[in-house]
Amino acid sequence: MLAKLVGWILLGVVRLLTGAQARWYGCPPKAEQRIYFANHQSHADIVMIWAALPEELRVITRPIAARDYWANTPVKRWITTEVFNAVYVDRGQAAAPPPPPERVEPSMEPVDAIQLPLVPAEPELDAAPPPASPDGSDPLSPLVDALKSGDSIIIFPEGTRGNTGEPQKFKSGLYALAKMFPDVVLVPAWIDNIQRVMPKGEVVPVPILCSVTFGAPMQVQEGEQRRPFLERARDAVVALRDV
Repeated sequence: MLAKLVGWILLGVVRLLTGAQARWYGCPPKAEQRIYFANHQSHADIVMIWAALPEELRVITRPIAARDYWANTPVKRWITTEVFNAVYVDRGQAAAPPPPPERVEPSMEPVDAIQLPLVPAEPELDAAPPPASPDGSDPLSPLVDALKSGDSIIIFPEGTRGNTGEPQKFKSGLYALAKMFPDVVLVPAWIDNIQRVMPKGEVVPVPILCSVTFGAPMQVQEGEQRRPFLERARDAVVALRDV
């Protein structure tokens, strides 16, 4: 009951500060399992998109929250777990790339008289898994568990907040989830103005009208590789900016 009460209070505060307008441009609000993926400009993004959803979707949708920020105090940890029912993820660092193969100096000997070193083939980028967390665990495991349980989720494929109006390149997690759960509906979303409500480094929000525009569902096309899909998904989010 306390969590529900705090949720209604937070919902009222967010809507008072931002309006939290939801614009269903490409699809209607529907109680089906979805992966909402959006641009990332502020820590308040998860609050904004959570508040923009109607109640029947909020109760079945779990935002993805960075553990190092949203679980670093007891209050934020309680709000994200009890009110938002968030899924924590650890923002791990990608492994360092392998060193380039040693350069072979030219030789005047016949080719069949020397041993040429074996140069490893370049890895297949579209098959590359997401980078592991520092402890070696799979960073997608909490998201996979949430989807397996039937929940919808809200993710930010950039992985970290951007400093400009243009989203950064999407990371591979969205593609991996889309391949693992082909029946889950992928819905792009553009969060507008939230970075002006709580700019990076600020703790006091500024009242300003914000909105979330939800676009047309998409899916991985047959034979579509990782990078083309991620670029198409990013373009779908950016296209909603001017709707």
